[in-house]
Amino acid sequence: MGATPFFSEGWWEGLSETMVGAMDRRGIHVQVAGQRYKVVSTVPESELTRLAAAVDAKVAELTPRGRQAAAQSVVLAAIALAHELEEERARRQRFEVRVRDMLRRILLRIDKALESTPRPVEEDVKEEGTRFE
Repeated sequence: MGATPFFSEGWWEGLSETMVGAMDRRGIHVQVAGQRYKVVSTVPESELTRLAAAVDAKVAELTPRGRQAAAQSVVLAAIALAHELEEERARRQRFEVRVRDMLRRILLRIDKALESTPRPVEEDVKEEGTRFE
């Protein structure tokens, strides 16, 4: 009896993506609430900068004018952004349910219309020289 291979066939297929992802990681500096952070990620720098700016804007919104943002302001901003995200997800889910329901009703109407449409009689569809029996 032959030895069972340690890895199943095709084990390497996902490995290249994992290795490429690890190699593409790089340190990107972003600034939030006056603090500079190094983020190691495969996400494009422009996207991380945009996200950091959104967090920074939320921190500024929650910090009284003229005051330095405290660490708790960043935590509050994170909680507020997470709350907004959950609200948007719930809104999207409600929208998807409405769209599915609407499509279901449209398909039912189409099915009813097709069922009530008379089908052509064989004599109506005879081609010249063709006989249906």
